[in-house]
Order: sequence, then structure tokens, then C-alpha cells
Amino acid sequence: MRRTHFDWGKRTLLMGIVNVSPDSFAGDGICSPSAALEQALRMVEEGADIIDIGGESTRPGSEPIPLREELSRVVPAVRAIRRELDVPLSVDTYKYEVARASLDEGADILNDIWGLKKEPRLADLAAACGAGMVLMSNQRDVSPFHDVVFDDIARVVADDLARATQDAVERGVPEDRLIIDPGIGFGKTQPQNVELLRRLRELKPLGFPLLVGTSRKSVLGYLLNLPASERLEATAATVALAIERGADIVRVHDVREMRRVCMVADAIVRGGDNVPG
Repeated sequence: MRRTHFDWGKRTLLMGIVNVSPDSFAGDGICSPSAALEQALRMVEEGADIIDIGGESTRPGSEPIPLREELSRVVPAVRAIRRELDVPLSVDTYKYEVARASLDEGADILNDIWGLKKEPRLADLAAACGAGMVLMSNQRDVSPFHDVVFDDIARVVADDLARATQDAVERGVPEDRLIIDPGIGFGKTQPQNVELLRRLRELKPLGFPLLVGTSRKSVLGYLLNLPASERLEATAATVALAIERGADIVRVHDVREMRRVCMVADAIVRGGDNVPG
């Protein structure tokens, strides 16, 4: 993926979340490039392998922001972080113009929450620039209020990811630059989110690295009846279980704590070099 080679399977990678939006559900929104850089520096020091930068809230019920606003939030943050860090940068956007400008500033990965449903040309960009792609399964197009009960949510997600990865490959993105994300919280009911986490192993036959993002999400609040600020332990539980079920990357807000979770889970699940001699 541009300058970075990932050796999947040896250990779980950590993707640290940098939200340059005042509307973040997790209460961690940042409003300046300098603050974004400060957070990215801290996350890398704490063990982040990838920094994921997003400028538009994707919480349930959020409204899309104008293109100009997203550009003004994301591009300066990417520029500031790239000047100081060599860590791979991911950009959480489904807008072509934001993706293109971010790649021009040195981003390495496009993180598309719509899995090419809204903007298939993102795959053309990734192919032309040698960038990686995270393709998420998002059911909000058919379940905007998270109330559709699918007969088999794991099969729905697997079929959607198979469609997205095939679309990307047909547009020129090599298979070894693709990552899949089941999209916890995106158009699923809360019981379906729980079921999907339990059945993550069923996505592994697709043959792509698996990214799982549960950090502070509403499914954890549903299980514990706690606000986002009190979901650290619940996030840790889902991170450990996701690793046991095949996750290659976990996308998190709390890098230091989740790094420790990953180290213990990797020692148990993966063994090998993850177990101290």
C-alpha cells in the first residue's frame, strides 16, 4: 500500500482514530490540524500502526457535510501529520475529491464506509496511486433507521463484501491492497451487530485481511446501558474476541489500552513471536 508492506497474520495491527469533526459520537472531535497532529503523535507513541483520519461524522442520524467543509477539515490534518510521521495514513471518506486531495498529500489507504456503493471511482484512484482500500459493508441504504431484520446478517455482509472487493479488483485494485470491514453499527440492529461479531470467522473465507471497529460504539451501550465515555472495558472485550475470531486490524480510540489487549490476545491466539521468550 504505497510505501508500506503489511505482513498479515503475525500480530494484530492497531488503527488509531483521529476525528477532525466536532460531531464525533465518541466525544473525541478535534478542530485543528495541530491538534490532529498532537493526537496522532501520541497514538503512534502508544503503539498505533495506522492513523485513520476522518472529517465527517458517521454516527446514526448524522447529516452529511458539504464537500468544501470536509476538504477543509481533512486535507490540512493529513498534510500536518504526514510532514511529521512516516506511519501509514488512512482517510475515512467516500467523497472522490477528498480522497484525491488526501492521496496527493501522502495518504496511503482509502477507508470507504460505503464499500464503493456511493462512489465507485474511489477504486480507480486507489488503483492509479497504488493505495490500499478498506471496504466496509454498510446496510444503511436499505436500513437507514437500523431497523431492518435481515434473515442472515453474516451472509448479507459476506455477500456485500464479496461484491465490493470484486468491484475494486475489476477497476484495477490488486487483491493484496484490499481490506474488508463488516461495518459494525452501520444499518444493522443491535442484536444483529452482536450476532455479526459472534460470526466474524465466516468472513475469513473471502480471503482478505479483516478490520473490525467496535470502539465505544452504540452496540456496547446497548449491552451495558452506558455512555460512550464509559465503554472502555466493553471495547476491550470485543477487541479480544474479534482477534480470536480472525481480526487482522482493530480500529480504536484508546490506543494504549487496546495495545495491551492485543498483546495478550495475540500471545494466546497467534502464539509464536507474540509470546515472550
